Amino acid sequence: MESKYEHTTGGTFTPLLFLICFHMAGFSQSTASSNVSIIKVYSSQLETEKNIWIYLPASYQSSTQKNYPVLYLQDAQNLFDKSTSYAGEWRVDETLDSLNLDMIVVGIEHGNAKRIDELTPYAHPEHKGGNADNYLNFITKTLKPYIDSQYRTKPAAASTFIGGSSLGGLFAFYSILKHPEIFSKAMVFSPSFWFSEEIFTLARNINMEELSSTKIFFRAGHKESETMVPLMMQMRQILIDNGISMCDVNSKAVFEGTHSEKFWASQFPEAALWLISN
Repeated sequence: MESKYEHTTGGTFTPLLFLICFHMAGFSQSTASSNVSIIKVYSSQLETEKNIWIYLPASYQSSTQKNYPVLYLQDAQNLFDKSTSYAGEWRVDETLDSLNLDMIVVGIEHGNAKRIDELTPYAHPEHKGGNADNYLNFITKTLKPYIDSQYRTKPAAASTFIGGSSLGGLFAFYSILKHPEIFSKAMVFSPSFWFSEEIFTLARNINMEELSSTKIFFRAGHKESETMVPLMMQMRQILIDNGISMCDVNSKAVFEGTHSEKFWASQFPEAALWLISN
């Protein structure tokens, strides 16, 4: 599969984006399913090429008239394949196959040394970062338009979701506050709300009328940092105080939960069902 397109603000496509698709079957010791593939996408916003992992549900090839909701997830290295993961995979493909859920998942690989910079909306005095707007623009202006043009998606916000864990959870939360017209639901695992106080300021000052159709799935563990669960619950309360319905903020602190891929993998099945059913 080859293409040279990038979405512009004018709604047209111009030559710029180069993609190559290949299947994971050729990887030794890969645990990714056969319906997982990778495309390479050049991001003008980040001035780099990104590996994008695509999961297509089992029904995609046979149900040729059907369109699918899409979940955009961060840190793709840890989602599908144990051989590329940092400390275990989420088993996203196996989970969705077993649940028979009709949802496309687009996993975006992190930028390694640039991960902090890409996933944080505000700079930290020690850890720096703060370049999430460029990364978010890549997703909304380049990646999503391409996915919607090449796959049978349901492109409306009602069927477009975003998620992540740790810094990826922080980013997913920021993304849905900034673009509720693009994303309707966010899957937020162990969000790094400690990174900057500005994320709380944003939540307090956001126009809640714009978030009338927004739903958020929060999960964190009591065996993470001392501040993880309290900060997540503080954010939940800010949203509710500002007018978001309690029914639209699904939050839970898991007693045995740790800051790990294993914990996030254990929470993914419930989150995936919630995304589709709510």
